[in-house]
Amino acid sequence: MVTLILAGSDSTAGTLAWALSLLLNNREILKKATNELDTEIGSKRMVDVSDLKKLKYLESIIKETLRLYPAAPLSLLHESMENCTLSGYHVASGTRLLTNLSKLQRDPSLYANPLEFCPERFLTTHKEVDVKGQHFELIPFGAGRRICPGISFSLQATKLTLATLLHGFDIVTIDGGPVDMAEQIGFTNIRASPLQVILTPRLTSHIYDKI
Repeated sequence: MVTLILAGSDSTAGTLAWALSLLLNNREILKKATNELDTEIGSKRMVDVSDLKKLKYLESIIKETLRLYPAAPLSLLHESMENCTLSGYHVASGTRLLTNLSKLQRDPSLYANPLEFCPERFLTTHKEVDVKGQHFELIPFGAGRRICPGISFSLQATKLTLATLLHGFDIVTIDGGPVDMAEQIGFTNIRASPLQVILTPRLTSHIYDKI
């Protein structure tokens, strides 16, 4: 369990940074997310774990973030255990495979306007698509027997943290301008520069005493 938490914390933090960056560059989507939180949670308490199942728009934001910026853009290394034939190609035993998730999840034959941040696609055209390895057009955690074992931890931590931030604070960039979306090249997909924002409480002060 400690290994899962340690391995999942870094990638979860990276996903949260990308989600906030995308929202700050798309203020109308950010407004829709806070409106959903105000409607479902109200202004008299903080978000609770039991609230997460009601936040459908927030869930679509997280799906769209994972589509555009999967934590491991080349997935994990896989190795063929025996000779096999796949789609007419002979794959020798011992062949190592890296799946380019970034390219797959931005394929224009799978997604209209694939480079656009559009959470609504997961409420309409891709409503039935999830991230749990059953739909190969969206597999940020992998699929099959080698799917990421920390998927449940990551999804719940990401959703609860993002919901708490958006519900509890107004968030703006320091200079009021757009966020630089440059990526740092590496095994995990993280921002090239730290995300710096200003948080302003948007609920009554006594609510924050419980944090």
